[in-house]
Amino acid sequence: MSSSPLVRFAICGVGHIGRRHAALVARHDGAELAALIDVRADLQPGLAMEFPGVPFFASLEDYLQTGPAADVLTVATPNGLHAPQAVAGLRHGLHVVIEKPIALHKADAETIVHTALQTGRLVFGVMQNRYSPPAAWLKQVVDEGRLGQVYLVQLNCFWNRDARYYRPGGWKGTQALDGGTLFTQFSHFVDLLYWVFGDITNVSARFRDFTHVGLTEFEDSGLVTFDLLRGGSGTLSYSTAVWDRNLESSLTVVAERGSLRIAGQYMDKVEYCHLDGYQMPELAPTNPANNYGAFQGSAANHVQVIENVVDTVQRRSFATTNALEGLKVVEIIERIYALRPS
Repeated sequence: MSSSPLVRFAICGVGHIGRRHAALVARHDGAELAALIDVRADLQPGLAMEFPGVPFFASLEDYLQTGPAADVLTVATPNGLHAPQAVAGLRHGLHVVIEKPIALHKADAETIVHTALQTGRLVFGVMQNRYSPPAAWLKQVVDEGRLGQVYLVQLNCFWNRDARYYRPGGWKGTQALDGGTLFTQFSHFVDLLYWVFGDITNVSARFRDFTHVGLTEFEDSGLVTFDLLRGGSGTLSYSTAVWDRNLESSLTVVAERGSLRIAGQYMDKVEYCHLDGYQMPELAPTNPANNYGAFQGSAANHVQVIENVVDTVQRRSFATTNALEGLKVVEIIERIYALRPS
């Protein structure tokens, strides 16, 4: 048991991801699950069995008015609700953990950042792919200057998201609550691009909808080209129109002192590394993908996210993904989507 007081979490939105947050908090010896919040009352019996004694609230407003005290509010609701709920939590004096994306518009993300500064609270964006060993290795290799000048960066995200995923009447696929394929499916990879290589400029894009007409209110595929502010150019090709199952997420880098490629279904392995004077180290295995039945998501690294939140709130560490970085991801995606035909 840690000597610091337990960090108390209230989880808002207890679907797939929110439930995982709750389970990880409940298992963490430095944390305590204080409340569960969801508009779907039908979830309450199952949650009561899984998390006995943890009170359930039908809305964030109810919880903030009458619920037990907490230190952290985790926002794991549909994307379009993230910003207003995060701001409400901050104004209530809570630190906030926000599932990706932190908002669907740069202006809303800025409101989160400003509110955090005004209230002196912390905001954590959930970008758990940074914890995967290949991603951490790539960041280190680039930061150490082993690549020299980066010439080309190619990011490919080819996944399956079909009618098994976009259910009628759900929030996924709607412009207002989902926001688009780059926000819901591939913001982790935009984050990786920004985290490792910095900002982008001179963006051009084309968008297509091959198999999702009637399923979603936005594109299922895109081809994006850009220049890196630090030099070099890049492409982002993405699609959810892959038949039946995910194909790959990959990142290929061609640089002055060598080339490398991280690939696999969710960038889980280094497939190629040939750098001048460099011996590839043995990396720890990557956690398996988040499994949602018929389809899979990114690697399940949420345990490190919870660890970081607890350590930071107890002042033993600092936030590995802060609100400003979350804002940059939103801003980059918004700039890309500004090129969509209206």
